[in-house]
Amino acid sequence: MEENYQTLLRMKENQLIKAFEKNQMSCMIVKDENELKQYLRTVLKDQKKVAVGGSVTLSQLGIIDLIRESDVQFVDRYEMGLSQEQVKERLREGLLADIFITGTNALTMDGCLYNIDGTGNRVAAMIFGPKDVYVIAGINKICANEQEAIEHIRQYSAPANALRLHKHTPCTKLGQCQDCLSDERICSSYVKLAYQGQKNRIHVIIIEENIGY
Repeated sequence: MEENYQTLLRMKENQLIKAFEKNQMSCMIVKDENELKQYLRTVLKDQKKVAVGGSVTLSQLGIIDLIRESDVQFVDRYEMGLSQEQVKERLREGLLADIFITGTNALTMDGCLYNIDGTGNRVAAMIFGPKDVYVIAGINKICANEQEAIEHIRQYSAPANALRLHKHTPCTKLGQCQDCLSDERICSSYVKLAYQGQKNRIHVIIIEENIGY
């Protein structure tokens, strides 16, 4: 049973790699947190400016601490004692980073990334600005197609993130998107990242674990 699962997983991963490469994004598979961090250490060096998007995946994997320990200039949006205005300035500064590291809400078998954002800094940086973007996702983020990806985000990712952020929105009480007009709504920008004009600017890293929402 386990052997069959691993065979199917490898087939799916190979299909994903080819799909992302067709869309001019690099894609690699890592087994676990240790292998991921070994790879990231090869790029987190030489005093490069590094910024991150808000991500449960990065937090669960300890990526923030890894960046802080690396030979880089970290635009640390999570530094203690920052005012709201200082945080906003760091989000803006992140758009000019050498490296932007983030998670994604969903990815599809045809090599596309799907995200819903509130503030929009995360998707803005993924689209344009930083020289290289590293997108880290668990296998639980893999969806068959666009419809499945949007449903995953609306009915799972967005409500879970709203609850995590202590937002007073209908989805935190009902467990699924209500298309609300709440002042605290976090699903403002719906973004699909498909074919990339700048080849291999976006690097997709899939970890063979269930990580994040």
